[in-house]
Amino acid sequence: MSTQSRGAEAISAAFQRAAEDRRTELITYLTLGYPTRDATVPLVRALDQGGSGIIELGVPFSDPVADGPLIQRASHAALQAGITPAGCLDLAAEIRAAGVRQPLILMGYYNPILAHGPAQYVQHCVDVGVDGLIVPDLPPEEASSLQSACDATGVALIYLIAPTSSPERQAIIAARTSGFLYVVSRLGTTGRGTLPLDTLRTQITALRPLARTPIAVGFGISTAQQARAVADTGADGVIVGSAVVERAAEGPDALERFTAELSAALAGPQ
Repeated sequence: MSTQSRGAEAISAAFQRAAEDRRTELITYLTLGYPTRDATVPLVRALDQGGSGIIELGVPFSDPVADGPLIQRASHAALQAGITPAGCLDLAAEIRAAGVRQPLILMGYYNPILAHGPAQYVQHCVDVGVDGLIVPDLPPEEASSLQSACDATGVALIYLIAPTSSPERQAIIAARTSGFLYVVSRLGTTGRGTLPLDTLRTQITALRPLARTPIAVGFGISTAQQARAVADTGADGVIVGSAVVERAAEGPDALERFTAELSAALAGPQ
C-alpha cells in the first residue's frame, strides 16, 4: 500500500493531477473558526467534496493587512470566539481525522509563528498534516529561520508576488517559493474588484521561465466566470477566498454547491 505524499510534494502532485486532467487547479480559502469552531470541519469537508484540490486555512490575526473587509470580519469573529494559533493546529488535525486528504495550507501572519518558534511551529504543522505555509507579511529576505525549518521537513513555504514587484524581485521570489508561486492579481486587499486580465496574462508569460513551481493567481476572484477568465490567462491554479468565506456563513451545503460551480468552470479548455 502506497503512502500518500505530504508537504510540498503533495501540492506538486495535486497540480500534476490537474494538468493530466486538463483542468486548472481550484484552491479555496476558509478562515479557521468561522463562523464557529464546530462549523469548521464540516465546511472544509464541503470544500473537499465540492472539488477544491488544495485548501488554504486562514489563521485568525488581529491585524490582517492583506485581507479585505469580509475576511477581516471573519478573522475578528474567530478571535472573539477564542480561536488561537495553537487551536488552529488542533483544527487542522481534526480536519485530517475527518478524512480530508487534499493538501492543506495554513495562511497566517508571522508574529504568532515567531512567538511559537519557527522550527517548533513547522514541526507541529507536520504532526497535524499541514502541507504548506503562506505568510503574507514575511519577505524571503527575512524568512531564513522559517525557510530552514520548512526545507528540513518538506513543508512548502509559498511566497506572494505583488503587481508592484520589480522583474528582479519577481525572479528572486520565483526561485525561492515551493509548492506554488502565488501571484497577487491586483493592488489592494483580498475581496471583490476588477481583474486586470491582460496584465495577468503578460505577467504569467514572463514568470513561466523563472518559476520552478506551478503559478496560482489570487485576490479579487469571486465568481465561476472570473475563475475561468483567470484560468484562461495561463494560470495553473485559481485561488478563491472572500467569496468562499461569504458562502461559509450559509452552511456546508451552500459552500459545497459554490465550490462545485467553481470547480466545473475550471474543468478544461472552454
